[in-house]
Amino acid sequence: MCTVVILRRLGHPWPLLLAANRDEMKDRPWRPPDRHWPDRPEVVAGIDLEAGGTWLGMNDTGVVAAIMNRTASLGPAPDKRSRGELVLDALDSADAADAAERLRHLDGNAWRPFNLVVADNRDAFWLRSRGNAAGGQVESFPLPEGLSMLTARERNDPVSSRIERYLDRFGAALPPDPAPDSEGGDWAEWRDLMADTQRGPDGEPDSAMCIETGFGFATTSSSLIALPAAGRPDPSVWMFSAGPPATCPYEPVAALDGPSAAVRAAG
Repeated sequence: MCTVVILRRLGHPWPLLLAANRDEMKDRPWRPPDRHWPDRPEVVAGIDLEAGGTWLGMNDTGVVAAIMNRTASLGPAPDKRSRGELVLDALDSADAADAAERLRHLDGNAWRPFNLVVADNRDAFWLRSRGNAAGGQVESFPLPEGLSMLTARERNDPVSSRIERYLDRFGAALPPDPAPDSEGGDWAEWRDLMADTQRGPDGEPDSAMCIETGFGFATTSSSLIALPAAGRPDPSVWMFSAGPPATCPYEPVAALDGPSAAVRAAG
């Protein structure tokens, strides 16, 4: 059960802050964010080596997209496309509004159920596909200003024990200061929340933010992303933890500075 936390502050120098933990089977192979796709040189994202898509990415025009499974839909299905394709499809757009408009017309039955976040420094959307339960419809909802949290259910849904335990804690936390003159900025309180391994009273693994289970499912990476307001000279910020954030430090994603050598060579 992946988690995405979004803080929207229109009119602020940093109008979009996003934190995301990826929960996945530990033996599913992947590589950290880079410009992995020669046919999409403007996309920086982690790559899922099993299906070729991604769980989270950003393009050079400042669109961010992240995918989550919905409840009871973990893993691939032989008759369905990979949900990681949807992130790449979203990142083909120059802005979030265009991406959301295009993707809401898809037939959701081609994929297992999903929650998809698409955002830039002006707009943000949550796209939901409940599969057969909604006749394959992909529904698009604007994300309001303020704090939103998504896991495998609905936005800010307290039925999710993770949202029930952490939404108010993010709301009370000091918002990150992603000033680029401080190696990605000060994310201290958000970073600590993303790294929290303390389970709730029920003892369920997914009640913690950073998880480890007894069957090989765990938090395998984490991201902290900030988008600057239009017209500002500051670059976008992406700090990436290539493991559980409880034990693995966040480092800047170098590929945001320009195409990787492999992509330049391929071009």
